Amino acid sequence: MWQDGWNAICILFVGMRIIPFAQASEDQTMKAVILAAGVGSRLGSPYPKSLSTLPSGERILGRQIRILREMGLREIHVVVGFKKTLLMEEYPQALFRYNPVYYLTNTAKSLLAAVRDLDDDILWTNGDVVFDPEVVKRLVGAGGNGVAVDRKNCGAEEIKYRSDSNGMITEISKQVEDPEGEGVGVNLVSRESLPALIKALESCGDDDYFEKALEMLVESTPYRAVDISDHRCIEVDFEADLIEARRIFADDPDRVSRLSSAVQQVRPENLWAKVVG
Repeated sequence: MWQDGWNAICILFVGMRIIPFAQASEDQTMKAVILAAGVGSRLGSPYPKSLSTLPSGERILGRQIRILREMGLREIHVVVGFKKTLLMEEYPQALFRYNPVYYLTNTAKSLLAAVRDLDDDILWTNGDVVFDPEVVKRLVGAGGNGVAVDRKNCGAEEIKYRSDSNGMITEISKQVEDPEGEGVGVNLVSRESLPALIKALESCGDDDYFEKALEMLVESTPYRAVDISDHRCIEVDFEADLIEARRIFADDPDRVSRLSSAVQQVRPENLWAKVVG
């Protein structure tokens, strides 16, 4: 089974260099993880969803990295799999964790690949989410373990949740009945709670989303539902989602640096030709 070799073949790239996990970080500050390993077949693009371009000229992944850095998060781990070279070439300033079985596993195992050797507060996002910087600010400001949520009507494919009278998550999955809203894919776990999350992720099946681990922990290690409904946030699963993301972020006031703007002019197909040429 591929699981027997997981520890041996999950590796960490720094820029384009490979280093042992133990050398990745020695400080005790908040780290960020972006999950960008999946194929994203529902969008119908031959490239990773996180390379989709927004009206500002940024790509979804580039926007996330910029926002996280502006929030003071200097160590950002991107979990890659599908066409990983495109992402690594585009964003050499990030650290990269490789999920070699991305085509057989879901976000629970990709998150596990990123956090299993870390010992810090971890803020993690799905790599296909477009959000305002205030979403991260509010989540971090809430303190402790948190799940950013949007109180709205949910579709069948969205991660839904319910919470108790104290605002703590009691249910979180696609199957929640009478949900309060959607978990938007931006989350935070404290250093103290990280070991429990890792254990729960290890118990998840290959097809599970990471929310399965959170559901296992609702009683022992609660997560707060942090309402970000008054800010823009959308997860891009389908073409209609990408169209909507481009619409609501069309007047985005965020400015892109000259270096970032120059990089964004490279289309994925041209970048791929450069890599394999």
